[in-house]
Amino acid sequence: MANPNKNQKAILEKLGIAQLNEMQEKTIATIRSADEVVLLSPTGTGKTLAFLLPILELMDEQSKEVQTLIVVPTRELAIQIEQVARTMGSGFKTNAVYGGRAGSQDKIDLKHRPAILVGTPGRIADHLRKDSFPVDEIKALVLDEFDKSLEIGFEKEMTEILKAIPQVQKKILTSASQGVKIPGFVGLKNQTVLNYLTTVESQLKIKAIVSTSNKLETLVNALCHIGDHHGIVFCNFKDTIAEVSEYLSEKNIDHGCFYGGMEQRDREQALIKFRNGTYRLLLATDLAARGIDVPEIRFIIHFQLPNKEHEFVHRNGRTARMKRDGTAYILKEKNKDLPDYIDDVEVEKLKEGGWPSPSQWRTLYIGGGRRDKISKGDIAGLLMKQGKLQKEEVSVIEIQQDCAYVGVAGAKISTVIKLVNNAKLKTKKVRVSEI
Repeated sequence: MANPNKNQKAILEKLGIAQLNEMQEKTIATIRSADEVVLLSPTGTGKTLAFLLPILELMDEQSKEVQTLIVVPTRELAIQIEQVARTMGSGFKTNAVYGGRAGSQDKIDLKHRPAILVGTPGRIADHLRKDSFPVDEIKALVLDEFDKSLEIGFEKEMTEILKAIPQVQKKILTSASQGVKIPGFVGLKNQTVLNYLTTVESQLKIKAIVSTSNKLETLVNALCHIGDHHGIVFCNFKDTIAEVSEYLSEKNIDHGCFYGGMEQRDREQALIKFRNGTYRLLLATDLAARGIDVPEIRFIIHFQLPNKEHEFVHRNGRTARMKRDGTAYILKEKNKDLPDYIDDVEVEKLKEGGWPSPSQWRTLYIGGGRRDKISKGDIAGLLMKQGKLQKEEVSVIEIQQDCAYVGVAGAKISTVIKLVNNAKLKTKKVRVSEI
């Protein structure tokens, strides 16, 4: 990129960001000058933008091969980084590959090489074994949330990946956890460490709610006390999620579920509904502690506490992001001590609150996406002109390769579907239905 500052300014304007924060500015300057950078900063502080902006400056617009490899521990984080990179509008093709995604789709995306490839360790290692793309022009490697991707379970794949790209010029590691040992196979020799874990001011409050003999009943009382806000209830096991979900359904409390055993499409749709307001509550395992970006989350509840401190930190990082207020509630059993990694916390006395009200939003599926050159403006125009919706009756629009999802006012959804189903968007007739 010929003029980094000019290009950076254009990207920030496109993203609607007036100014970078201190961590982002320091990280960008450090990546420009150092070949090995370890960035430690809380979730929600903008690490993705902090490493993508200087990486774009390394890229060669004439190259037709993969130039940057970003390895992440979860599918959701891969998708999120892919979306951020595309929204930046740099002109460099970006694709994400991950387990649970059709191999045929990977083949299509990799045929016309992305300049930036994002992926999970298993899927990237698999493509390297198959020689799916040349690695000679990969200049930068990012290990995002490296504390998770360098865990023992990923060691074989990560070793393969590092061995395959010895020529890499820049290595960037990011995490929201401290004290994680970086294995020798990563090959760091003279890294610069930027630690913002203690310097970034957090608006997070941690409170305990003493549980009655019926923990599920206490959870419902807590939700009534908190009110109608976006939040996540964290559980340790999918079986616990099933139990909690069944209880909340009996009480007619709307919610979504999110855990590793779900089909990929179901996981994606649960997050989409959470982002657009169809669900205000998400029941999740630690899979949701990383890689999902929903700034409106006002609270999290630890229905069960994690075994490790760093997972407690990551869960709490889902709320109070970017200087917003947020509260992490711990459902504490009577006469049972909290783990050593939790200091004394204030006990919240539950007040009588109104029952959580149903969401006013529902979610539409639209059978056309980026591949059909359909934009958010096209979809908004269709829903407001042909679908007769007002601007305030359209929520978040998310466009994928072959489809799109949009939140709309629940009271109007049946009428909207009748008006716009099989309508023409660009050159394609699109099927519209509720999910």
